[in-house]
Amino acid sequence: MGNFLLRRLLLLIPVLWGVATLVFLLLHFIPGDPIDLMLGDSALGTDRETLRDQLGLNDPLIIQYIRYFGDLLQGDWGTSLFSKKPVFEEIMERVPATMELMFGAMVVTILVAMPLGLIAAVNKGTWIDQGAMIFSLLGVSIPNFWLGPMLILLFSIHFDLLPVNERGGLEHLILPALTLGTSLASILARITRSSVVETLQAEYIRTARSKGISELQILFRHALRNALIPIVTVIGLQVGVLLSGAIITEAIFDWPGLGNLLISAINSRNYPLVQGCVLFIAGSYVMVNLVIDLLYAYLDPRIRLS
Repeated sequence: MGNFLLRRLLLLIPVLWGVATLVFLLLHFIPGDPIDLMLGDSALGTDRETLRDQLGLNDPLIIQYIRYFGDLLQGDWGTSLFSKKPVFEEIMERVPATMELMFGAMVVTILVAMPLGLIAAVNKGTWIDQGAMIFSLLGVSIPNFWLGPMLILLFSIHFDLLPVNERGGLEHLILPALTLGTSLASILARITRSSVVETLQAEYIRTARSKGISELQILFRHALRNALIPIVTVIGLQVGVLLSGAIITEAIFDWPGLGNLLISAINSRNYPLVQGCVLFIAGSYVMVNLVIDLLYAYLDPRIRLS
């Protein structure tokens, strides 16, 4: 287990290096100049050049690249061009809000997907099964950028039940979590149904039935645990989707998280902050997949980490 963990952690290095290099190059090749945004159109040419020299933007691209990675290796993620705060500190200030939103979306996902998938699997081939799958298909088909405004129109403006924006208590989290979690819940419900249906047809389930074990015990004690492996896999893979979906959802609800920070950094060509945000998101995604791999061994003793 120790060797496995060490190997996976070492694999993080080339992955993060590739992501950081790609983002660095793309940011420097897209149109736009942070100096224009920082000083405005009326700034003098000498002031522009002075600020460029101070920020190192007049240096050749390869020099900027080497300097960036040299600082990164020393734990320095850079300094935000506008707030002048360390990038890592600015990211950490936004992470709790994004984690709160993702946790809320995951709760919505599990509360909706697991019962829906189980009910559909137990009633396979009936109108209940078909209704559940049609419901899940609708959820997959509705994009976040449409669902979010519709929920705001219905629950915030028409019924005046829930706040429309900003972070606060539970009432502020409900609509963003529903927006972010609906699509994942629909996908997970279909995976849960397929996995449980396949497991219920296994030989050991027939053996359990022949011993007179109740259907509820068979479902929750024997079938669901073995059916969890593909479900956990999908949850792990969808973390990246949640992070990317959170960017849209945070923009819709003015949620002060990492996604909102990334959008504002892109709009202002704040290179160090964009690089830091993408690096943090990529690292989080890889770490979650590592945890998912470890969960495999717990859920299925046949799987051994080599």
